[in-house]
Amino acid sequence: MYIIGISAFYHDSAACILKDGKIIAAAQEERFTRKKHDQNFPFNAVKYCLNEAGISIDEVEIVAFYDKPFLKFERILETYLTYAPRGLSSFLKAMPLWIKKKLWIKTLVQDKLGFSGKIFFPEHHASHAASAFYASPYKDAAFLTMDGVGEWATTSYGIGTGNKIEILADIKFPNSLGLLYSAFTYYTGFRVNSGEYKVMGLAPYGEAKYKQKIYDNLIDVQDDGSFKMDMSYFDYSVGLKMTNDKFNNLFGGPPRKPESDLTQKEMDLARSVQEVTEEVVLKIAKHVKKETNQKYLCLAGGVALNCVANGKLLRSGLFEDIFIQPAAGDAGGALGCAYIAWYQHLNNERIINNNSDFMNGAYLGPEFSNDQIEKYLNKNGYKFTRLSDEELPEKIADLINQQNVIGWFQGRMEFGPR
Repeated sequence: MYIIGISAFYHDSAACILKDGKIIAAAQEERFTRKKHDQNFPFNAVKYCLNEAGISIDEVEIVAFYDKPFLKFERILETYLTYAPRGLSSFLKAMPLWIKKKLWIKTLVQDKLGFSGKIFFPEHHASHAASAFYASPYKDAAFLTMDGVGEWATTSYGIGTGNKIEILADIKFPNSLGLLYSAFTYYTGFRVNSGEYKVMGLAPYGEAKYKQKIYDNLIDVQDDGSFKMDMSYFDYSVGLKMTNDKFNNLFGGPPRKPESDLTQKEMDLARSVQEVTEEVVLKIAKHVKKETNQKYLCLAGGVALNCVANGKLLRSGLFEDIFIQPAAGDAGGALGCAYIAWYQHLNNERIINNNSDFMNGAYLGPEFSNDQIEKYLNKNGYKFTRLSDEELPEKIADLINQQNVIGWFQGRMEFGPR
């Protein structure tokens, strides 16, 4: 049985294919269109998955989509109504796309892919949880998912047992650790849903001068890690920006202009929000351990891409081990929803494979042989030198020694951030 999983229309659209529950292929749409974080429907990724499996769409029994579009639309409408008449320009910009395309995933899959089978819609955070737990080497484990927002949930935790996952509790929009981090990504002049890793990388160069200001004004965190944000500082609920003038005044001026020089202020802001994030993650993890009493923890969602926080969580010793979905962001939701269809919807048995995960090292994308590469280079008239496997290491070492930068790929492309 073949199942295709799809994520689309927010960022990092992707597709994957399972054969009898085993991952055959998975790839983000950006790898084919060369548009970073491409959010469009992943036609190219689906085509690749079908080709890798050696089948046509007619042989696929289920297509799963990573969230519930109507539930997400409900959240968007309810949020705009709550803040009306604020956000009118954002509302008018968003509605045509939703009404024309984003709501009609079922029709899109049927018409554009030529699919006539069952279409399945798990919830967003269930897809995140499934992408981590079912891919992990653990028979039983707790899971924690943290991101910007799905339909309503922004953070959730629960237990995976055998072939079932159960979400025990969640935190709902607009309170979001992911969106707090993205607000600082925006304020420090980087692109939201793209530049968060730059904030994380900037943090070691700064001091946490603004951490207490964040706690005093932006986010109220309880001992169990639950939190509530003061939305008077943020514009993301209904606006076209992440932050507003009140946020600017709190931190002493407007956001840094993109591509302008970085100052110590941005480094200190990055360190501050990074430390807040790490502390909240640890508090939530302690609560999850207390509530579930599980030995292992699985992580997914965009916040789970914060490897510094993950490292501190691992070293804390709260859990014997942790497993992080390599494509922890929305791309991994394509895998998660396919897994839910296979394990929960169809109730297939989950067999643990000698304590190793099921991701094949996350090398699930296209690969190209030397002959294919040579054919392409000849066709386009590019100059090249073909080296044997024995000649290659010495040549590369010489080039590096001469201060050259080397680009190298081999084998299948990875699934998730590079």
